[in-house]
Amino acid sequence: MNSKDTTPPASTFSTPIDDRYFEDYVPGAVHRFGEMRVTAQEIIEFAHRYDPQDFHTDPAKAADTQFGGLIASGWMTCGMMMRMYSEHYLTHNASLASPGIDELRWLEPVRPDDVLSTRVTIVEARRSASKPDRGLVRSKIEVLNQHDRVVLSMLAMNLIGCRTPAAA
Repeated sequence: MNSKDTTPPASTFSTPIDDRYFEDYVPGAVHRFGEMRVTAQEIIEFAHRYDPQDFHTDPAKAADTQFGGLIASGWMTCGMMMRMYSEHYLTHNASLASPGIDELRWLEPVRPDDVLSTRVTIVEARRSASKPDRGLVRSKIEVLNQHDRVVLSMLAMNLIGCRTPAAA
């Protein structure tokens, strides 16, 4: 599978991603999607380029660490999450940007051959008072492994364009 998402989205959105607007992000809704297999080669290649620590780059040395083997960089896990998040959750026609994230946590190591998916809970959706053509959506993002164990969590904020410029 080689970190390529081949699973169709399992979303409870009532609108397709190419026609999704702020109004479609309902607080309390939970969406689960994606499936990406992590490979040892990708872990090592990413780490050599961006996070060159022995437990990410060298299987033999990694075996002697507190992890007992090779693990993915948390930043690689973030990148994989972002791929699933942008392909299945963020609107393709009304996503305006993100002012940031909060509470990023790497809760468990990601290992070669883990299969990751993403669960997103919409925490808050509020229309901007100063710019009524958009709203802020706060989402709790969790990346889960094949055992449904959360390996990464964070709170994301996204600015999303509105279908209608003023509240109905």
